[in-house]
Amino acid sequence: MAEAYCPASCGELLQGWIQGGEKLISCPISWYSTVSVTQGKPGRYERPRMRQMVKKVLIHFGQSPLFANNICIEFESTIPVAKGLASSTADIAAAAIATTRLLGQSLSDESLAKLCVSIEPTDSTIFKDLTLFDHQTAQTRRSFPWLPDIDIVLLESPQTLLTEEFHLRNRHSLLLKQAPNLARALQQFQLAHEKQCCHRLGEATTLSAIASESVLPKPKFRQLLDLVEHSGIYGLNVAHSGSVIGLLFNHRQHDIEHLLSTLQQKQLIKYYPQTHLVKMVAGGVR
Repeated sequence: MAEAYCPASCGELLQGWIQGGEKLISCPISWYSTVSVTQGKPGRYERPRMRQMVKKVLIHFGQSPLFANNICIEFESTIPVAKGLASSTADIAAAAIATTRLLGQSLSDESLAKLCVSIEPTDSTIFKDLTLFDHQTAQTRRSFPWLPDIDIVLLESPQTLLTEEFHLRNRHSLLLKQAPNLARALQQFQLAHEKQCCHRLGEATTLSAIASESVLPKPKFRQLLDLVEHSGIYGLNVAHSGSVIGLLFNHRQHDIEHLLSTLQQKQLIKYYPQTHLVKMVAGGVR
């Protein structure tokens, strides 16, 4: 048996029209999809794209995709689906590396990225570092080696949205209109990286979230912006192709109890009935 696991993403730190095309920087968090593969009869419970990835990995290493008929896939995931949490990316990336290990092979980050985008738009959680990534073509990849010490109140809405469906929408003119705002957001992100400054990071993610409102609005977004400003936390980020929002803070510097109480008092919790405390983690498939 071979096994691998990959983290979820609390939406994106940045996403939009950046440097001539749509790109993103994911926000890896402490939720995971774990996939194991072993030789044997396929089981009853698996996700179709996992098996699709197993076949692609077999082909990549010169094996017949028919060998997949003798591979059993099992998985365990703590990631809600269709919310903008990169559940599918975690599934297929973990399936790719688990299959690679079963074959006694190794797979570069570049090859993994190409295999993933051949199936669907892919989050940059597949890379260890925070990474600016063209999630549809895998042609752009710029790493920012920094793991910010950030806790997140993840606000989960009951709304669902399939990433594949979202990318079929005609968003081009809206993305181009917001390109100047994304350029400012990227500039702030780069400064945050250079200075290792979580406050600047929060400014960058909030700029990107504001730009996303014209493409995919979130319930009570303005009220959440006000909450960020008055609470003094770093900022917020959103799922640019999903429904979750992250409130970025540090538990040693900010009053989390007051933050949660304010969410209740302002009845924002009605629109985001499930709240989770998660931690930003390094990306990459383990």
